[in-house]
Amino acid sequence: MAKDIRVLLYYKYVPIENAEKFAADHLAFCKSIGLKGRILVADEGINGTVSGDYETTQKYMDYVHSLPGMEDLWFKIDEENEQAFKKMFVRYKKEIVHLGLEDNDFDNDINPLETTGAYLSPKEFKEALLDEDTVVLDTRNDYEYDLGHFRGAIRPDIRNFRELPQWVRDNKEKFMDKRVVVYCTGGVRCEKFSGWMVREGYKDVGQLHGGIATYGKDPEVQGELWDGKMYVFDERISVDINHVDPVVIGKDWFDGTPCERYVNCGNPECNRRILTSEENEDKYLRGCSHECRVHSRNRYVAENDLSQAEVMERLAAIGESLETLVAQ
Repeated sequence: MAKDIRVLLYYKYVPIENAEKFAADHLAFCKSIGLKGRILVADEGINGTVSGDYETTQKYMDYVHSLPGMEDLWFKIDEENEQAFKKMFVRYKKEIVHLGLEDNDFDNDINPLETTGAYLSPKEFKEALLDEDTVVLDTRNDYEYDLGHFRGAIRPDIRNFRELPQWVRDNKEKFMDKRVVVYCTGGVRCEKFSGWMVREGYKDVGQLHGGIATYGKDPEVQGELWDGKMYVFDERISVDINHVDPVVIGKDWFDGTPCERYVNCGNPECNRRILTSEENEDKYLRGCSHECRVHSRNRYVAENDLSQAEVMERLAAIGESLETLVAQ
């Protein structure tokens, strides 16, 4: 069956004058052609994922390529059966990638147009994966890594990207005298983070050009040495990368069985992304911990209109009780 929806993943570091007005104008255009998606606009550039039919996405790409400084912007294109977004958002932010530098020191931020790591093609990156003297570092959030990652890549002990610089500083003995290559979904985070590593004094820093998304489409490597699926920030949740020898590496949060289905913890104050089957989601009330399961605002309980007796029954089945409710 023909796939008539295209999903566009893209970014570009380019100075944007009056970025707040640019964002407003950009949103108006996107809505005028019926595009759906999520776009961040900052003084330092633009970063987005959008979806629509062929005609709509072509109009959008032509529009972006007509904008000053964006004539060569690189769109990574997926073909899908359904829309990847329900609405259209364009937001202005201070940065399109927040590196977590001390005290939000934007003046001391990394400018990838001036400092960034060496670009590696998919073939060169695959060679780096096989090189015992090269350290491969995943720069994404923990839940992205847990769903899929390159074989042998280091998983930093962090919850999100903002924590990565400090983690590297705390573990610099692992990297300082070695070649380091980094990767992320589409390349936008690595542009800035590899530049930060260069500024920190690392001598040989590389990055996967175009990110995992490009690696999976390369006709030569065909996604080989990638395990699991790639997490994406839209309705699809995940996409296939390895077309040679794919394997499932995601593990159910509750019982450790193979799983590639993500949900958010039912406790809105936690909201942790967890892998779990529908069966275990029901069994554990979509709560990643006892505290989240019994939280007074548990969304799973509300969505399924469960009575207190029903909640107590499910908790008893897993050896827990409703003895303590967490206050709002």
